[in-house]
Amino acid sequence: MTARQEPQRPLRYPFNEAVALDVDPMYAKLRQEQPVVRVSCPFGEDAWLVTSHADMKTILGDRRFSRALAAEHDESRLTPLPIHTSILGMDPPEHTRVRRLLSRSFTEVRIERLRPKIEQVAARLIDGFMAADGPADLMEQFAVPLAGTVVCDLLGVPFEDQERFRQWLDAFSATTVMTAEETEEGTAALHGYIADLMHRRRAEPREDLISAMVRASDEEEKLSETELVELATVLLIAGHETVSSQLIDSLYVLLTHPEQLALLRRRPELMPTAIEELMRYVPLISHVTFARYAAEDVELSGTLVRAGESVLPAIPSANRDESVFEDPDQFDITREENPHLGFGYGIHRCLGAPLARMELHVALESLLTRLPGLRFAEPVESLEWKDGMQVRSLLRLPVRW
Repeated sequence: MTARQEPQRPLRYPFNEAVALDVDPMYAKLRQEQPVVRVSCPFGEDAWLVTSHADMKTILGDRRFSRALAAEHDESRLTPLPIHTSILGMDPPEHTRVRRLLSRSFTEVRIERLRPKIEQVAARLIDGFMAADGPADLMEQFAVPLAGTVVCDLLGVPFEDQERFRQWLDAFSATTVMTAEETEEGTAALHGYIADLMHRRRAEPREDLISAMVRASDEEEKLSETELVELATVLLIAGHETVSSQLIDSLYVLLTHPEQLALLRRRPELMPTAIEELMRYVPLISHVTFARYAAEDVELSGTLVRAGESVLPAIPSANRDESVFEDPDQFDITREENPHLGFGYGIHRCLGAPLARMELHVALESLLTRLPGLRFAEPVESLEWKDGMQVRSLLRLPVRW
């Protein structure tokens, strides 16, 4: 059957504001009726929204879809300004060149060496709030300092500077809470901070990733200064904001599913499958990830996407696709077949996935072991969530034990 592209009026996107960790029911409707649909985003040109797991893998894994072509367009997006993402905006061979530089620091062997340090940090943080005899805010007293310490240590960013740069990190994921001017100012401030840090590491190198990146660039790969700064910025955002948000959202899911939490306590050997299920179940990205552009005509679920048109991957929808996951809206830590896309797919799959998995494992195991009575300290309906951001996260998670 020949693919057809029917003229249609684009749907306004996002369909609804994100609420807590709910997945918009419109995605399930579209997966059944119109898995590829034309949408109009708040910023940039119109695009094709893709909601099925199979089409998502095509978009993310097929070389006929390009990230680099976005630079030639007014990219479909939810943020006031396009986000400069270095490696996330590249295609091979440029992408291969930059990823090769980083891959040396993200081998499973090197990541495993970090486990004792992460365990020590988790234990110290738990000791701290236990000594205060509760309640504690697991966001500010655990998730943020744990993720921040790990990524700052890895990159070589002074942890004491996080009060400065945390406010700038929001500029990269703000959708409606910042103006274009505020976004630009925050981005420029963070880039300036990273550039200054790289200058210092070039003069006085240390055993950290920024020093290694600068050295590799100067001696081998010859990345531009802009590429280096944007790359370090993406790593800081992923390791700080993304990991802390995934951790706090995972704790929220476990506490709101007491039967699953009890099962995990009884059977701690389920932690690896529990983490994969949390990566699937938590819709960390509120709506869509970065647009891809078709380099040639491509058919997706009977719809022809023409060369030069953009597609938006809705990963929260793909991770609830009933054709792939049995009872997709059910949180089940025993789920064994779990080809989720929580870490992405294809050449842009998250390079730090092994580190993120380890941080989640250590954090959850430490909390559940040390705090057998862990529970909400306030009514769950009173908890507040960040508004107008690409990444979903609680503002605070008060608990008792």
